[in-house]
Amino acid sequence: MPRPKKCRRICHFPDTLSFAPLETSGDRPVIVLTLEEYETIRLIDREGFSQEQCSEQMKVARTTI
Repeated sequence: MPRPKKCRRICHFPDTLSFAPLETSGDRPVIVLTLEEYETIRLIDREGFSQEQCSEQMKVARTTI
C-alpha cells in the first residue's frame, strides 16, 4: 500500500501558465512543472530561502525539497 500523499502548502500561483522560446523546434522536449516544483523554485531562487526554510514553509521534509 503506498504512503498517503502529504498536503503541501502553496502560497503563490504562477501568473503565467506556459512559457516557451520564441523560436520553437520540434526536437526539444516539453518540460512540465508541478505547482510544488514551481513553489520550491520560487521560494529558494526568488525569495532566497534555504532548503530548510522552504521545507518549513511548505510543511514537508527538507529531503523532499
